[in-house]
Formats: sequence, structure tokens, C-alpha cells
Amino acid sequence: MTVLNPSKAAATTSMDDPDLAGPLIFCLGFGSLLLLSGKIHFGYIYGVGLIGTAAMYTLLNLMSVNGVSASVTVSVLGYCMLPMCFLASCSALLSLKGTLGIILCGITVFWAAFSSSKLFVSVLAMYDQQPLVAYPCAILYGIFAVLTVF
Repeated sequence: MTVLNPSKAAATTSMDDPDLAGPLIFCLGFGSLLLLSGKIHFGYIYGVGLIGTAAMYTLLNLMSVNGVSASVTVSVLGYCMLPMCFLASCSALLSLKGTLGIILCGITVFWAAFSSSKLFVSVLAMYDQQPLVAYPCAILYGIFAVLTVF
């Protein structure tokens, strides 16, 4: 629910038992929705997801005192793919290469980056560092948005 409503406070115990099936389903759904618009990017999705998750795992462990597990990193980044699934469904219905596409991409990248950074910050108790966590998240979700548009 934190992904759907990022303005609500995230529970610090939400990542005590990370789930890996949901992120896999969201990535498959993202690829399937892109397939509806004629884009076969399954390899890119998993490649960018794997490299992005490894980079975020490394970055978060360098930034935080407590550290984070790889399963929590995969879970948070995967569940925050939900806005990208919404963008891919819009891509199946209309072209995102105009002004509306730029606006939709910006909104979904901001939504996904804000949600994931808020979850990471609440789990790792790094409340003053949310913009520092949101920036690499926005880059990662921006790559997924570029895959959606082109």
C-alpha cells in the first residue's frame, strides 16, 4: 500500500519479511504490457533490474549504518515497479512520444522513485538522506521509462 500512496507514512516493520514473488510478477507484468505495444524487452528488463538492484544494494550499504539485505533491496525496487506497469499499460493504448508521454513518464518516475526511497529510508532509518536515495532510484526507473517510450 505504501507504493500506491507514498504520502502516507511507511511502516518500519514492513520489510521484516521481504517477498520476492511480487517483484517477479511485476517485472513479468511490465514486460507483458510492453509486449502488447510491440516491444520485446524482457532481457533488458531483467538485465537493468539485476544491475540496478546490485548497484542500489551496494549504495545503500555504503550510506547506512545498519546495512540492508539483498532480498529487501529486490523487494522494494520490484514492488515500486507498479507505476512503471501503469506507464506500460498507457503505452499499449496511446503513443508516449509527445508532450503527454513526457508528462506521464515524469509523473511515474517521480512516483516510483519517491515510493522506493521512502521505503528504503524508513527501513534503514536514514530520514535526512531521502533525496540522496531517491536520485539513483529515479535514474533506475527512468531507464525503465525510456524502455517504455522507445
